[in-house]
Amino acid sequence: MSLRWAGCFLLLVFSLSPSSSSVGGVGVAEAFAYPMRHYRRPQIQISRSGTDRRKGSRLGMKGGRDDGNNSEDPNPGGMTSWDDDDDSKKKFSELSFFEQVQEWFASEEGKEDVRTYTTSLGIALLLRLLIIEPRYIPSLSMYPTFEVGDQLAVEKVTKRIRPLNRNEVVVFNPPTSFKEIVGDTSRKAKEALIKRIVATEGDKVEVMGGKLFVNGKEQDEPFTAEDAQYEFGPVLVPAGEVLVLGDNRNHSLDGHIWGFLPAENVIGRAVFVYWPPWRVGTTGMY
Repeated sequence: MSLRWAGCFLLLVFSLSPSSSSVGGVGVAEAFAYPMRHYRRPQIQISRSGTDRRKGSRLGMKGGRDDGNNSEDPNPGGMTSWDDDDDSKKKFSELSFFEQVQEWFASEEGKEDVRTYTTSLGIALLLRLLIIEPRYIPSLSMYPTFEVGDQLAVEKVTKRIRPLNRNEVVVFNPPTSFKEIVGDTSRKAKEALIKRIVATEGDKVEVMGGKLFVNGKEQDEPFTAEDAQYEFGPVLVPAGEVLVLGDNRNHSLDGHIWGFLPAENVIGRAVFVYWPPWRVGTTGMY
């Protein structure tokens, strides 16, 4: 609820509660009615000459009389007549929920709030679609870099302006080979995955003795949970594709099982964990 709507609500409560909305001990209704009790309607009398004279008025007319004992109307024209209010119209509090919603949408404040909310929602959706979006970690395939329940931000801009590099953590749509393993109808086949790039196009990759070798060089990987307990390769990464593995090497359904990942499937790079608070940071992502 916006501050504007909250203010309107408080004003409505104030106006509908005379007993609690008082000024100096006088209720709201009494405060507005107070001048009426002290206003005396001028009395009209006909003089002998047939000229109207009002008691308590300084008419200044020929034949009029001012005896000095009466004063002028202290509030000429004020509250001496009433507008024709529509007494049949319901108060806002008496309307049904749907009628209140219609009343709010018809008001200027409601229209302004709708414009504000629509603009904010549009900007948020545009940011999520083109720039950055949140992701949730559902498994331990990337442990210890990510734990179950971690929420991280994934930026989607730099993939368009610079190539993918080794050791970057990326979120991607699963390739066809992954879907064939888990089944096209499986929920996992429709979910985005998160892994680490270990090799890019043209690299020769091999896993032996629990260690990862790229182009014949053993890689230093302090972010992994343990040494791999499988053998893989050697293979050459094709053009336009990358090889991704999970940091929890022995508990990850990754590229050593289903093969290479097309670079076009990458959604974006993981940039930092923002939840929970004690996990905030970029540890192990670069």
